[in-house]
Formats: sequence, C-alpha cells, structure tokens
Amino acid sequence: MVTKDMNILEAVQKYPMITNIFKRYGLGCVGCMVAAGETLGEGVAAHGLNADAIIEEMNQLIKETEAK
Repeated sequence: MVTKDMNILEAVQKYPMITNIFKRYGLGCVGCMVAAGETLGEGVAAHGLNADAIIEEMNQLIKETEAK
C-alpha cells in the first residue's frame, strides 16, 4: 500500500499500476524530474487535488490488482 509520505518514484516502481491514476487526473508526476524527491502527498496537493482521496483510490487499485 502507498501513503502520502511515500516517494513518487518508489511508489510507482513498487506499484506500476498506479500510473493509471496519475493519468486519469492529468498528473505528469511520473515523468517529472521532481518526482525523485517529492512525496505522493506533495505531488498530488501541488496540483490542487485531494491527496487523501487519490491515495485511497491508488490503494484500492493495488488491493484489486493484487487479489487477482
């Protein structure tokens, strides 16, 4: 599972399926140079989005994917 304090690149490397959620919200965080030093919470909030809701959505996707 991911948390707001998790580094963006580390989260994507561990759970590549969450890139779909970044795309859904138009977040280019995955390809951004800042991603190496930014947390998921910082990256999402910087775009004016609700970090808690998006992190929850990511964790739901991870849970569904790993259950298969």
